[in-house]
Amino acid sequence: MATEATFTVPSDQFPLGTVFQRLPGVTVELERIIPAQDVVIPYFWVRGTEVDDIEGAFLDHPGVENIRLVDSVADEYLLRVEWALEYDGVLSTLMETQVPLIEAVGTNEQWTFDIRGDDRRDIAAFQERCRELGIPITLTKLHALTPIESEAETALTDTQQEALILAYERGYFNTPRDVTMAELGDELGISQQAVASRLRRGISSVLGSSLAEFRSLE
Repeated sequence: MATEATFTVPSDQFPLGTVFQRLPGVTVELERIIPAQDVVIPYFWVRGTEVDDIEGAFLDHPGVENIRLVDSVADEYLLRVEWALEYDGVLSTLMETQVPLIEAVGTNEQWTFDIRGDDRRDIAAFQERCRELGIPITLTKLHALTPIESEAETALTDTQQEALILAYERGYFNTPRDVTMAELGDELGISQQAVASRLRRGISSVLGSSLAEFRSLE
């Protein structure tokens, strides 16, 4: 049965973590990655800072070939990275074990990754390969997908669902709001920028699933 897992690694154990040495308050979020045999060149966001040279904020790292700014809006930057696939790290291990990455968010404290395997053996194989390479991952959540989950639930990652439920229960969507995004972040143990990202992506997923279901009834 398809299985999802959440794991963390220390902030300096992922190539893009070099940015936290110069900009400790930012949040880095990878766009969804589909492992390929030859190359992985994903986009990622940096949020929570305004600098003239965002590319220069990333120190040289053997896991990165090149980083290029694509676009910026206020304190959000969209960049494109070319990975050094010979570097033994989380991404190369995901590619090797063919386990897709659903979501990855990094802060100065840690990186959090959500992954999905066809069954638990895929997750176990990924964990074992990380141990062999000395990659210090910590598994924090593991669960099987079930047929009774709604389309909206399957479209959401665990972290997005957790953030949406907490925001709803605490009255974030009330007018006026009963809780701030910073307070939600304190409860979840993540930054305000990470909360904003999870809520935005979660709402987008729920809305997309709902609209698709609505169109199917027309």
